[in-house]
Amino acid sequence: MDAPARPWPPPLGAYAEERELFRLLQNMLEELLIHKPDDPIQYMINHLKQNNDDAPRICVLGPPASGKTTVEIPNALWANLIQERLSNVDCMKQGWILEGFPENQEQAWMLQSSGIIPRHVVVLYAADTVLIERNSGKRLDPFTEEVYHTTFGWPSDPLVQQRLVKPEDLSEQKMSNKLLEYHRNFPAVFQIYQKVLKSINADQPSMDVLSQVLTYVQTRHRSAAPFTPRILFCGPPGSGKSLQAALIAQKYGVVNICCGQLLKEAVADKTKLGELAKPYIDNGYPVPDNLVMKILAERLNALDCMTNGWVLYGFPRDIEQGEELQKSHIIPNRIETSSSEEEQLIIKLVFFFNLPYECIMERLSQRRIDPVTGERYHTTFRPAPTPEIQARLRQNPRDTEENIEKRVETYYRNAKELEDFYEDAFHVNADQDPHVVFEFIESSIIKPLPCKKLKSL
Repeated sequence: MDAPARPWPPPLGAYAEERELFRLLQNMLEELLIHKPDDPIQYMINHLKQNNDDAPRICVLGPPASGKTTVEIPNALWANLIQERLSNVDCMKQGWILEGFPENQEQAWMLQSSGIIPRHVVVLYAADTVLIERNSGKRLDPFTEEVYHTTFGWPSDPLVQQRLVKPEDLSEQKMSNKLLEYHRNFPAVFQIYQKVLKSINADQPSMDVLSQVLTYVQTRHRSAAPFTPRILFCGPPGSGKSLQAALIAQKYGVVNICCGQLLKEAVADKTKLGELAKPYIDNGYPVPDNLVMKILAERLNALDCMTNGWVLYGFPRDIEQGEELQKSHIIPNRIETSSSEEEQLIIKLVFFFNLPYECIMERLSQRRIDPVTGERYHTTFRPAPTPEIQARLRQNPRDTEENIEKRVETYYRNAKELEDFYEDAFHVNADQDPHVVFEFIESSIIKPLPCKKLKSL
């Protein structure tokens, strides 16, 4: 399809990202390439009706006695049986867990060629001595074929205890041969599934193993969907928003937008909206929110912002402005992050900069500007290099202690409601080295894109 002559309207982009349309199309394309149906359109319609893209597909692998069972069946027959079973409606709708298979590279390739591709592969491991010891303690109930263990799972019923027998294949030599075979085959399997594989130590209580397995299979792998960063910085005056925005923009090529500067540029360029904003700015009054939103929306919907992404600071300043942003489909990106072993949180790329009042006052009240060169200085952190420059420095009226106090008070009057509105935002300790702050922000931005939380298994 030819590229559109102009970018898609912002609501379309927000709609597609919110409903993960790219991932949906990617999944359907994968299914088409694997199954090569005669009627691709009807196949995709049936795929959408199944609504199973989030169904878990898990393989649990590991050596003998690591906590899974195996059966000796020829590879081709195994693949046919598994494909037939996993094609049933219950597996397609609810997902599946495949235990102990594949055991070697040939079996893994058979699964792949049959379109059976796990989303998560869990590999249990333990020292060979531990596995041999575990295997020697196995006991079998010949009536029920239940497997028990002399140490880890002895039955409480005396009648069951009396009839337990030792399986025939528990010799240490046979176990050693099985382990040797496993260690010979597993590296090839690892290479095939390495991008979706997680190794878990099986030499620990079974509940701990289960907890780690659940944590892994309930996560989603990094999405390949296009990522155009949309980032909001909020914080009191002097908290370092402009510096961090400049660093992010420089490193990642996103558009750096200061709302206050944007309004001044609109006035200077004598745009229609700028002419409407000019009387307010000239007289020191706040520009009405509806006018700010029009100027801001026009800028953020420009081609460079739509293509490269943006980092915005200076707006919103209160909850009403935040709601206006949302209504205009100017919504920051979301990422997925673990909050515990049991859940995934969706977090917006909104950052609140926190800085003590004393630090704000120190940073702003000591700022000075050279009226000759326009160079900025700070009496503590960046003093003027010569007495001559020092003598001609001037202070911006905005940086007097009285004006700083008013600006900070205005910010904190609205900050609580704005933080509640962006309740899943990041909070940044701005009272530290700027490079430390930048590393924290950067590490948050480059995490995986959002995905819906997997249903509990």
